[in-house]
Amino acid sequence: MIPKSFIHDLLNRLDIVDVIERYVPLKKAGANYVACCPFHNEKSPSFTVSQSKQFYHCFGCGAHGTAIGFVMEHGGLGFVNAVEELARSAGVTVPREAPMPEQAQHKVTPDLYEVMQSATRYYRDQLKQSSRAIDYLKRRGLSGEIASRFGIGYAPEGWQNLGNIFASYQDSSLLETGLVIENEDGKRYDRFRDRIMFPIVNVRGQVIGFGGRVLDSGDPKYLNSPETALFEKGRELYGLFQAMKAIRAKRQVLVVEGYMDVVALVQHGIEYAVATLGTATTPYHVQKMLRLTDKVMFCFDGDAAGQRAAWRAMENALPQLVDGKHIGFLFLPSRHDPDSFVREQGTAAFEQLLQEALPLSKYLLRELSIQVDLHTQEGRTAMLQRAKPLLTVISAPTTALLLRKEVAALAGITQTELEALYAIKPIGALPRRALQKAARPVVSNLRVLLRCLLFQPDLARELPENWIPVGAEAAAITALIEWSRMQEGAISSSAMIQNFQGTAHESLLAAELAEIMQWGETFNVVAEFQDVLTRLRNGQRKQQLQALHVKMHDTGMKGLDEQERSLYLQLLQRSELK
Repeated sequence: MIPKSFIHDLLNRLDIVDVIERYVPLKKAGANYVACCPFHNEKSPSFTVSQSKQFYHCFGCGAHGTAIGFVMEHGGLGFVNAVEELARSAGVTVPREAPMPEQAQHKVTPDLYEVMQSATRYYRDQLKQSSRAIDYLKRRGLSGEIASRFGIGYAPEGWQNLGNIFASYQDSSLLETGLVIENEDGKRYDRFRDRIMFPIVNVRGQVIGFGGRVLDSGDPKYLNSPETALFEKGRELYGLFQAMKAIRAKRQVLVVEGYMDVVALVQHGIEYAVATLGTATTPYHVQKMLRLTDKVMFCFDGDAAGQRAAWRAMENALPQLVDGKHIGFLFLPSRHDPDSFVREQGTAAFEQLLQEALPLSKYLLRELSIQVDLHTQEGRTAMLQRAKPLLTVISAPTTALLLRKEVAALAGITQTELEALYAIKPIGALPRRALQKAARPVVSNLRVLLRCLLFQPDLARELPENWIPVGAEAAAITALIEWSRMQEGAISSSAMIQNFQGTAHESLLAAELAEIMQWGETFNVVAEFQDVLTRLRNGQRKQQLQALHVKMHDTGMKGLDEQERSLYLQLLQRSELK
């Protein structure tokens, strides 16, 4: 476990401008730096980096965070890996501390990666010694070069083969990595037996899991590693590490359903293919790929299972859509998967099919239309009901607008009527006067206080100990105050933001920090803080006075206890002095 104090120190050592410029060229623009966003396609730069706040925000797609967050998002790294990479660049070593008892089960140590690497070497060695496994791969058209590139191996028959390579077959790491299974009697045995082994590798090239395929017949056809401290299948893609270079060069990624599909496509020169890991495409998968490239193509079998998988992928893709990026769907002819098609028809034929793939919008409209009779009122009603949960989750404004128009036209109603029916905010340009008015809206006292704390976190320590904020931003402000008072020394904005990443307060804090980034250094934080503190105190006194007046309504001063009478006189005196 990495100490939080080290995270704060690391962020204080780094300059986010230097970090981001390793990946994206930045240009000075007033107090900030700007660039075209690396996370979505745009022609005018909306990606803004604040050197004073050590924070980035894209005003186009909403991506935001600290130097750690940028390295995670741009490189597809986990938090620990991103911290380690930044620490290396800063010339410091990442310390570790023992986790709390309740966190012990989530501990990830380098030892687990070493265990997985040892198993990978063992399976590769076993492949060389198994003519049966080698013949199987040859029949599937795989060369030794491709097998080596993907680290493909073979788990031999037998129940405890891994006992030959590890000092203790009872070591807990074998269970933690999912390499062995322990039954109810406490007896252990290898999870993978008599299977072709496909190592699952993270973006750092570390083996985190395995997929095993039977050579002949047997169930299950594919067996995957379980969820472990290293491996979360809903966040990983098979072959992504090997495909990264080709994805960036080709500016697209092809998503298929199986390990053999990936390696067969690569064997035939289609090197930008990845596969999900025995699960439906998740929102995280879509988000991860859209941040790597502008074009994501899904390829499914043409059967009923393929159609269901495609629909699920589309549902999870809709909330992640970004204007200017393309998602498409390719359905192969019956009785074909990518592996069989490319081996039988060749690379050119497969890529031609890919060119003819359905864009997400056409696929969505087709599926909504073919399941109902649009010539009847009942059919159009059913179509509108089915479209509602799909259209209302799209946040990409242009895509949402065009799809609403298309669906409304299919139903024979106007876009305005559809938006009213779905109770969603209309998409359209505000009058110029309204835009000008909204440029600097009047905000609440608590919102101003929140901005002051983000601008200069140390101010939290100057707030009264017994002060309790009341209002929409109260929870976030309370959390900031409590956290700030627990810190030692000066606090940076980036450390504060990093601490609240992934919490319920993240979106509010990021939005407010993005707001003050646009003001540059013109925000007089000390003056604003003192002013808002005075207004808040006056407001609190007014509320207290009103509450005491209500209590005194029938009985006068007699209705108050001694402490309340003293408070009333103090408040009344201050009110008269104003």
